[in-house]
Amino acid sequence: MHNLNLFLFGVYPYIAIAVCIVGCIIRYDAQPYNWRAGSSQMLSKKGTVFTNNLFHIGILLIVIGHTFGLLTPKSVYEKFVTPEQHQIFAMVAGGTAGTMVFIGLILLMLRRWREPRVNRTSSTGDKIILWLLLAQVVLGLMTLFVSYQHLDGITLEHIENYFQSFFYFGTFQSYEGIENISIIYKAHIILGFTLILIIPFSRLHHALSAPIWYFGRRYQIVRTRFALNKSRY
Repeated sequence: MHNLNLFLFGVYPYIAIAVCIVGCIIRYDAQPYNWRAGSSQMLSKKGTVFTNNLFHIGILLIVIGHTFGLLTPKSVYEKFVTPEQHQIFAMVAGGTAGTMVFIGLILLMLRRWREPRVNRTSSTGDKIILWLLLAQVVLGLMTLFVSYQHLDGITLEHIENYFQSFFYFGTFQSYEGIENISIIYKAHIILGFTLILIIPFSRLHHALSAPIWYFGRRYQIVRTRFALNKSRY
């Protein structure tokens, strides 16, 4: 059991991250025109805007929350809140964002299976990804009930120390701090790294190419053909 935990939480995360980085580089270099979201919005627009926004905004909030929540050192946030308050805030924020993703994902899955044109253009891999995302969201929401049983913030602190140890390759020691946490937390962590692992081989890669540079680009001047023809005379 000790060796299994060492592999799953000490070695496997680095394998997943390495495969993700190298795989994305190779895929973008070999198949640049295949680096796209493959959106099916044009095939069926019934409620698509609301569902997509609910899902993607929820995902964005979860990514931001996990990044700052897990990687912010205790010495920084304890100046403003106690560990108990920090955990309660994480539960409320994570529960809200997780519920948004859960509802949006369920609606997207119903659309993908019920709309004939969308279903026909969906690959088996696309559907597997949706089920994996649903499992991850459900596990994340289940951690709320486990966390509610101990609001002292100690378990959250162990998990934070584990993720912060990635920056100095200390997971081989820090994983021992999460060795005795609930199986729900462990499954959530392992499935999270599995999703990272399969990013280059699925449509999840489009999350890495969000067009955020649009906010900083210069305005484009667009002229109609009538205006161009008129300017010649």
